[in-house]
Amino acid sequence: MTALPSPLLTITVEEGRGWVRLRLTGDLDHDTSDELVARATERLAARPEPDDLYLDCAGLGMCDSMGVSALLQVHRDTAARRVRLHVEEAPPFLDRIMRITGIDHLFARRDQEDRRPVRGAGEEGPADPHPSPVS
Repeated sequence: MTALPSPLLTITVEEGRGWVRLRLTGDLDHDTSDELVARATERLAARPEPDDLYLDCAGLGMCDSMGVSALLQVHRDTAARRVRLHVEEAPPFLDRIMRITGIDHLFARRDQEDRRPVRGAGEEGPADPHPSPVS
């Protein structure tokens, strides 16, 4: 794990086979939006064809219009590389912003995923923690 410091936003990078997770802590705004785009671009370029980029937003304190713009830029970059972009642990304010602006459909969410990496592991785990019993 690598923490990339900023006074307003910290981005912690986790990587596994076929995926990258950026854990965001702080504010995603005019002052920090370029940092998110740069880190996402950097990590995507450093990986041999990742399948998934996860943005863990549990630690976000706020997101303004420039933050939304950064999310859209990361979406454009991942779509161009055919990488699935996921938003994890979005705080209620971010869910609301994404819904109101109509961009929520651009990001895979945990309830829409077939498989996702287990936090802190290099392998994939099942998305459904309660599989149907086999008769």
